[in-house]
Amino acid sequence: MSDKEKIKKYEEVEMADSRGQDSMENEQAKVEIDADSVESLQKKLEDALSESQQHYDRLLRVSAEFDNFKKRSTRDADEFRKYANEALLKDLLHVVDNLERAIASSAESSDSNACVVEGVQMTLDEILKIFNKFGVKPIEAAGKPFDPAFHQAIMQQETDEHPDNTIISEMQKGYLLRDRLLRPAMVVVAKAVSPADEKPSENNIENDE
Repeated sequence: MSDKEKIKKYEEVEMADSRGQDSMENEQAKVEIDADSVESLQKKLEDALSESQQHYDRLLRVSAEFDNFKKRSTRDADEFRKYANEALLKDLLHVVDNLERAIASSAESSDSNACVVEGVQMTLDEILKIFNKFGVKPIEAAGKPFDPAFHQAIMQQETDEHPDNTIISEMQKGYLLRDRLLRPAMVVVAKAVSPADEKPSENNIENDE
């Protein structure tokens, strides 16, 4: 091989080595770029997942709040329907009171007109049917223990014929509208006789004699 050929061969080898070196550097650069890309993509994925979880949590809260709103609205609507006529029914109680007084007074009078009394009773019965339709019912009072949630005491009466704090008589009927107090019953409540007011027994009288 001539010197020219040797030089040419050497140059070719040098060029090949140079290209190989460049190729290796390029591959290394590609690997570094790929690593950076993966790390960047992973970071973006983590951010996207975090944001997605936040949106999901917010959606759950909004959904729960909306369900509570619907339930509250339904409950409020039911309450309104149940008690919408409360004021009117309360005013009608005075009409019922007057009709009952008229019937009671006519029963005590011999001069009362039977037809009129019957008409008044029929009117009262119709109103009571309406009350029953809307859930209005009288409160039981006479003979029951006094309950300030349903009864209003207008006076106390000392007696030994009834237990203490028992309702002796009812001056005005009380009513409930479903489970709500429409009007308390006006009552007279028994009070235990104090020892100073008790009458002396026959034995004590005999001993004094």
